[in-house]
Amino acid sequence: MKKFATLLVVGAVAFMYACGPSAKELEEKKIADSIRVADSLAMVQAEQQRIADSISKAADEKKKADSIAHQDSIKKHLIKAAKPAKAPKKAKK
Repeated sequence: MKKFATLLVVGAVAFMYACGPSAKELEEKKIADSIRVADSLAMVQAEQQRIADSISKAADEKKKADSIAHQDSIKKHLIKAAKPAKAPKKAKK
């Protein structure tokens, strides 16, 4: 009976080992995992680039708006300076 139990345990271990993935399946899984990680990294990098482009575009638009506001401010000051000055009042004698 003891030999039969030992034989049964050895057979069970051999059966479990045989049911596991083969070397080829393990290699395919490693390749699939590598591809998945590379795709994930590419997606993260693309998102970072999109955010950087968005920030750059917003900064350019801000510069443009500031430039327009500055030009408008200069025009207002020039228009005020270009108005004719009032004639001085004559002093009474």
